[in-house]
Amino acid sequence: MAARWWWWRCGCSPRRAAPTPRPRPAACAGSLERRAAPDARAQMPSISFVKNLTSAFPNVYNISRFHQKTPAVGCCSKTQSGEKYTDPFKLGWRDLKGLYEDIRKELLISTTELKEMSEYHFDGKGKAFRPIIVVLMARACNIHHNNSRDMQASQRSIALIAEMIHTASLVHDDVIDDASSRRGKHTVNKIWGEKKAVLAGDLILSAASIVLARTGNIAVVSIITQVLEDLVRGEFLQLGSKENENERFAHYLEKTFKKTASLIANSCKAVSVLGCPDPVVHEIAYQYGKNVGIAFQLIDDVLDFTSCSDQMGKPTSTDLKLGLATGPVLFACQQFPEMNDMIMRRFSLPGDVARARQYVLESDGVQQTTYLAQRYCHEAVREISKLRPSTERDALIQLSETVLTRDK
Repeated sequence: MAARWWWWRCGCSPRRAAPTPRPRPAACAGSLERRAAPDARAQMPSISFVKNLTSAFPNVYNISRFHQKTPAVGCCSKTQSGEKYTDPFKLGWRDLKGLYEDIRKELLISTTELKEMSEYHFDGKGKAFRPIIVVLMARACNIHHNNSRDMQASQRSIALIAEMIHTASLVHDDVIDDASSRRGKHTVNKIWGEKKAVLAGDLILSAASIVLARTGNIAVVSIITQVLEDLVRGEFLQLGSKENENERFAHYLEKTFKKTASLIANSCKAVSVLGCPDPVVHEIAYQYGKNVGIAFQLIDDVLDFTSCSDQMGKPTSTDLKLGLATGPVLFACQQFPEMNDMIMRRFSLPGDVARARQYVLESDGVQQTTYLAQRYCHEAVREISKLRPSTERDALIQLSETVLTRDK
């Protein structure tokens, strides 16, 4: 009943996700093929979602009826405004030239070692996904408000702040997780040690706070500081788990919002506040960022099972090794109830990680998590489509598809 209720709330039928090719457990993505048909247990209906999920977290998970019924975001050669399609990343980089140089300038450090640590991940090799969304949202809101195509300096500063907060959180996460690689190279904690890595992350956050203060906008300061609170609360949520099966998915989505989506949602809201006085536009920007952010993390959790370490730039199956039950695991658990004991002991016994991974690949956990990400992206598109047509608005629509189709 819980599953039927949730699908009804989403405005779609309780169908299985469209099948997608799965990788062999030992093979890389790229050598994909259909797996053999799973046993009878794997034919069971997919996860029974948390009863009253949306009412339990109205400010985070109020997923209204989705207008589109197709299970994937379509790609068009032309955008909804009729203008010729433009790569959202190329479009966004117009306002981000010198992004990493500007960030390094904010890290005014006299100590050579601390400077090296703080600048280590600002080498221009990251995706810059968050700054891209921020500047596109800023221009889309400016155009919607008064047809202005100018980017305010304070709006661009939010893009810097978003990347700095994100990078600082990665440095701290790597310490907590004892990670050895990130973005295809050694982590700060593996090179300089955990204590110094924590200090480097703190320094980046302090520099971001100074940039934030320079905006001179109290509302924006309040919005961005909420991100820092959410990051800490999200990390605490990740440290815990729920015994009740129906509470686990709500716990997982709340953690996903706080650790990943809050930064994107509140950064989008911040630039909308700087460019437009309309609270309705602020909410549109926030909802777009929230939904894209959750979808982004859901796909990240899928890639932990389907991609190679070389593609991801970091080890795969990391979440299982850390004792974390992500979307694919929670979906798979509905088909393989024996996973419940492994989840509660955080995959700590010998062989737990390998068995759990095998169960996920034999279930439809990957497909169902991908389908859920598609629903969040549909909602993001529905929100951003409320703005006046513009190249930047359409780039944000296209960006939602990029979230779903990325492989690293």
